[in-house]
This record gives sequence, structure tokens and C-alpha cells, in this order.
Amino acid sequence: MIGHSYGMDAQAKATELETTILAAASPPQIAAACSGVEAFLQKHTPDQSRWFFSITFPTLICKTFGFDESSLPSKSQSPNGWIDIAMLSRDSELAGKIFGLLSPNGVLMSSISAVDRLSLVKYVFPIERLPEWVRYMLQNKRDCQVLMDLCPLFRNKVKEDSLKGSPCQVQLNVLEYFLFWFVYYPVCKGSSDGPDGARVRRSRKFRLENWAYSIPGLCSSKRGMEQKNDVNLYCRLLYAYFRAFVPMVDLSAHQPYRSSLLHYSWGHDTSVIERAEFLVNSLIHFWLVDNDFSPLPVSLCKSYGVTLPFRSIFGETPPTSGLGEVITLFVKYLTLNSVLCIEGHDKFGCNGYPPRKVSGSVDVINSKEITLDFTSNNSWNIWVQRPLYRFVLRTFLFCPVESSIKNVSQVFTVWVTYMEPWKVNLQEFAELDATLGMPQKSTSEVTQTSENGYSTAWQTYVLANYLYYSSLVMHFFGFAHKFLHTDPEVIIQMVSKVINLLTSSTELMDLIKIMDTAYHSKPTGSSKLVPNALYSFVPAIREQLQDWENGLCETAADGSFLHDNWNKDLRLFSGGEDGGQQLLQLFVLRAESELQAISGDNVAQSLKCLDSLKAQLSCLFGGPILGSSSRTPEKREHVQTRDEMFRPRSFGHHMVSEVKYKGDWMKRPISDDEIAWLAKLLVDLSAWLNESLGLNQVNSSQGWPAWSYVDLSGNAGNVSGFMDTMKIVFLSLFSWFTALGKAGLMFMRKRGLKVNLRILASKKIVMVLLMVAAFSISRKAFS
Repeated sequence: MIGHSYGMDAQAKATELETTILAAASPPQIAAACSGVEAFLQKHTPDQSRWFFSITFPTLICKTFGFDESSLPSKSQSPNGWIDIAMLSRDSELAGKIFGLLSPNGVLMSSISAVDRLSLVKYVFPIERLPEWVRYMLQNKRDCQVLMDLCPLFRNKVKEDSLKGSPCQVQLNVLEYFLFWFVYYPVCKGSSDGPDGARVRRSRKFRLENWAYSIPGLCSSKRGMEQKNDVNLYCRLLYAYFRAFVPMVDLSAHQPYRSSLLHYSWGHDTSVIERAEFLVNSLIHFWLVDNDFSPLPVSLCKSYGVTLPFRSIFGETPPTSGLGEVITLFVKYLTLNSVLCIEGHDKFGCNGYPPRKVSGSVDVINSKEITLDFTSNNSWNIWVQRPLYRFVLRTFLFCPVESSIKNVSQVFTVWVTYMEPWKVNLQEFAELDATLGMPQKSTSEVTQTSENGYSTAWQTYVLANYLYYSSLVMHFFGFAHKFLHTDPEVIIQMVSKVINLLTSSTELMDLIKIMDTAYHSKPTGSSKLVPNALYSFVPAIREQLQDWENGLCETAADGSFLHDNWNKDLRLFSGGEDGGQQLLQLFVLRAESELQAISGDNVAQSLKCLDSLKAQLSCLFGGPILGSSSRTPEKREHVQTRDEMFRPRSFGHHMVSEVKYKGDWMKRPISDDEIAWLAKLLVDLSAWLNESLGLNQVNSSQGWPAWSYVDLSGNAGNVSGFMDTMKIVFLSLFSWFTALGKAGLMFMRKRGLKVNLRILASKKIVMVLLMVAAFSISRKAFS
């Protein structure tokens, strides 16, 4: 039994430690505060530590991540988060001190585990810091129950708030509370550092009330200084939590923290699985889903009879920027599970099913193996398939034209990493393993694991994620056309990287082509090109296509070259004008024009890359692809204008009327022959007129407007006087013009026509108008 005076002493020391943490702003003070926290937790029992977690722990989180209520978010101030200070000072000793305090085998995590086992402290996570779609779900009790039913992350964690009067609140234990803040940290950084055009919409006022039931002092706070975080320190912590909390297939090789209180045997403690699922789900919903207007699978929502009205709320908001590096680490680590599963069972599948040979050049695995391999607890692939796909696709579709290409390049790296799991190996984490003090691999082991490539053992993975290799590739081509003028050299390299990936292995390329043929054909049983086993994957791919691309299509994205209702079919190997070959040939033509219009040391290298791209396209689609572009910039004879580069053309040297621009022409990128500010003004005015006149929705069900007939009274037929006659004539003309205007609006709605005043922003038209105005003014002045 603990004495009352001893408990009061622990409370006083916790309060004193909180004051020390609040005052820690320099590296020596931060190091001393970290040592003070460790010393306090080592001297006190879990029951006494409740004072630390009730009083000091929220302040520790606030100072570690820079959520300081005493300062306003201004980029001119110095960041006050301990992680930020460690990055700016480049103090490795300080970074090591912070890492030691927060590491999964440190005294802090051991105390958290002990306190959670006794359920001594519960926290309320601020609603303002939750993912966007969760915030809206917590606004009424009915949606709160739906949230717990549909989202495992919040199951049994949403409670009614009887104190504040709000419908619901999210209650977490100490570890869950800390992990929520840890996962939210890069989201907050990305929202703060991202460009205005790509910044995720957040509430202007962020309150940090409800830190915990036992904390009456902290009732409000504002977001602190949030500059670029120390990626190395944060990634070290993230990787350490992965190794400690997220088990892999080979647990003996991927559980380094054997001395930690958090280490359990997976087969004897279900809390290990629950902890792993909680961390993975937190990363998915905070990083990948967040402001997605379709956060949950469509079939899941239909089964519960739920319709999520987020399309009108979030619209075309892009994902949070600046998350590419941490998401890449996240995807690589989860992909390791598939790598170990495949490499450990080369002759027999992960679940003991040997691949069976069928006619053709491709080994096809039984369709049941996808479900077994990628929905079992041995693989995290099924958890990230849909959210990662929509994260990458929303980045390509909704990225503002004026934004930097850096964020998209990071997301592109995430996508390529996910498509090449056979290249992920233990050597990828050698540097991070070294920071954790883990033994390094020998040279022979490194060489053996670094030469991995695609093999038939990866067929199930490719087929389970087929949309990444087909539909998403086509969406990326639309993005490449849209942003080619911003940075031609980078865009060309990105396109070349994707094509090289698809053609890196003949077996992979054949599998993608044969699956595309099976998708667009019927299982007759007599086809020699398509094995019958592949037809069993078609229904799943169709369902994925409708679900993963729910509400996402190129018609809402400016600069698109693709058709309406894009997500109804796969067009990568289509022979039409919207097929992959035609779009890439058009891309090559535009890329050559862009490279000829710029000068620099890398132009010649980009032209060689373009020639290599043509060779890869010939390999992918078959047949010759245009001519060689390996000419130097000095030999060019004709430099095309911006108009010519944005004008669709055929794939020779002549124009054809059949090739048409497939996107919203009013939202195309600003060209050189337009006045930028005037074009934006006229686009906004056109959008307002289209909305006011109801031209944004096609209405083909209504007929032409009926003429109005007026029954005149008995004496109304007598018209006397000039004024009555003019009144009747005026009203007749007004009625006639009104009916004509309604007929015109009905015609525009039926044909899908819209008001587009952007043409008036042309420099030529503006120059003509200015000359006419100047001539008129001068004529009046001299007359």
C-alpha cells in the first residue's frame, strides 16, 4: 500500500518535471529534460507513474513534436519542437538522447506498457487532429456508431462525451494516444510546408483541449511552429516501432527487442497482433486516407446501408504533401513480408501451393492463392491496396498546375516501390539497422539479396494488384501530359521509369498483356493465348476497378487527354485514340517540342532518354514507334510554339481532326499567348455563370420550353392609344427574347455546352481591343 505523503511527493515531482520540460528550448536543456523523465520513471512504480502520465506526458508530447500552445504558426519563427531543434542544430548526441527516450525498448515505453496493463489513464484525442473524414463522422451519434462498425481503428474507442456536450469523443490508452500523435506529426508538417494550392484544408483553429481526463489545466492550444522535420530521426523512430510492433513472417529474424517488455510471442498473446493492426491502421488513415471522399470500400458501405457524403465536402482536395519519404519507408517495410514469403518458398507457394504450368509462356497460379496469400495475417498487402492506390491516383489527378513537382516525385517513388516488391530486400534497411545497433549482413548475403528480379513466384502479387500495372499507368500518362510543360526532363524520366518497369521482364510483360486480353474477352475455353485460369481473376479486377476508382476520373482533372467514365474499362493496350500507345506517341511528340524550346546541359541527355523510351515502347506495344530524336539542340530547324504543343495531333507530321483534346479545355494549363491573371479571372467568371445558369449538369430529359398562352379578358382586346400599343409590343418582344434565351439554355444543357470566356484572355484579342479603344479615343480627341 502506498502512503498518501509518498503519492503527493510523486505528484509534486511530476509537476516539477512538467515545468522543466516546458522550459527546455536549447539542446542542453532538452537533454536534461530527457534524463529527468527517464530518472522519474525508473524510480516510481506504475501506480505512482499515473501522475507523470496525467500531468507531464501531454506536455512531453507537445514539446517533442512542436505542438506549443504559446506560439502561433509563423514560418518566420524558429521551430520549438525537440525533433526540429535536433535537426537544425545537427546535434547527433541530442538526437540520440531523444531517440533513446522514445525508442520502443526504452524506459518510457516500458512504463507505458505497465500503465496500460493496469488501465490507470485514459486520454481523449482532440477531434481537430483526427483524419478529415473521421472528424465529420463524429458530429452526430448515428455516424459515431457507423464509424465503430466500419473502421477497426476506432472500434470500442468512440464514447459519448457527457462533459463537453459534443456527440462523441475518441478515448485511447497511453500507447494508442502516443502513436496517434506520432503518426499525426508528419501530416501536420506536410499541411504547414505544402504550397497553398496543394495544402490540405484544416480547421483554422486547432484546440488541444481534452488532453486527458485528469488534466484541467490544458484546455486550448494553437498549432506551433512546424518546419521541415528531422527526417532521419523520425524515420529512425518509425522503423524502430515497425520492428517492435509489426511482426513479419520470420519473427525470429524481425524481433530485435527481445529484452523489451513489449516483446511477446505472436502465437500466445493476441495483444501483439492488435498492436500491430492499430499501428498499421493509424498510418493508413492518417497518411493515406485522411481527406479522401471515399475512405472505405464501397461494398462495405453498401452492406451496412451507409452513404458517405464526403464528395461535396472534400471535392478535388489533393492528399497531404510531404509524406512521400515516410510512406515509402512504410510501404517497403510492409512489402518485406511478401518478399520473405516468396523468397522463403520459391518452389512452393507461401501456403504450400505449387505453381502449375499452363499453355503459353506464363506460369499461372491457382486463383485461390491470391485470397490465401494476400488476405492472411502473414501479409499486410490487403491492408494497403485500396488506400495506397487512391492516394497515388488522387495525387496525380488533383495536383495543382502551379505546384512543385517535388511532392509528386515522392509519391511516384512510393508507387514504383509498391510495383517492384522483388527489389525490396534487407539491404534497404541496412542504414536504419545500424542506427538500432543491429548486426550487419555479410557481403555475400548482400550480393545475393540485391540481385533479385521478377520471377513467376510473383504472379499472384501482380494479379492481386493488377490495377497498379494497368489502370494507374494510364492515369499517370494523363498526369504526364498535364505537367510536361512544367519540367520536361523530370517528367520524361518518370515516364521512362514506368515503361522500363513494365518491360524489365519478358514474363512480367507477357503476364500483363495476357491478363488484359482476358479482361476484354469472354472465357470461351478455346483461346490459345489466354489460359482459362486467368479468367477467374477478371471479376475481382472489375470489382477493384469500380471500388478503388470510385468517384475518381480524368473529367474533373485539368489537362486530361482521356475519356469520360474512364474507370469503366482498362485502356492501356487499347488500339483507339485513347489507348496507351497513342497517348505515349503523342507524349513523345510533345516532349520533343518541349526539349527543343529549352536550353541546358541536360537536353542532350533527355533526348537520349526519349530515344530509349521509344525503344521500350516498341518492345511493349510491338512495332516501330516514331523516328529517332537523337539530334542535338543546335540542329533543330523549327521550334514549335506553345499553341502547337498543346494542340492534339496525329503521330506523324500532319494534323488530323480525329484526335481531340479529352479534358476540360477551360482548365488547361496557362499558355504563353494568354494573360495569366486575366485567364484566371475569366475562368472564375465562366464557372460562376455556368453554375448560375445550370450548365454544369446535362439535362437531356426535358424537352424544349413550352410557349406561354395568356387568356385575355373580354375587354382586353380593345387597344386604344399609343402607350397601350407600345406596351404590348414591348411585352411581346420581351416574352419572345425570354423564350429564345430559355431555348438557348436548354440547347446548351442538352448538348453539354458551357460558357467559356477564357478566349478573351488571349494576348492577341486583348491587343486588338486595346488598339480599337485607343483608335476610338484618339478619333474623338482629334475630332
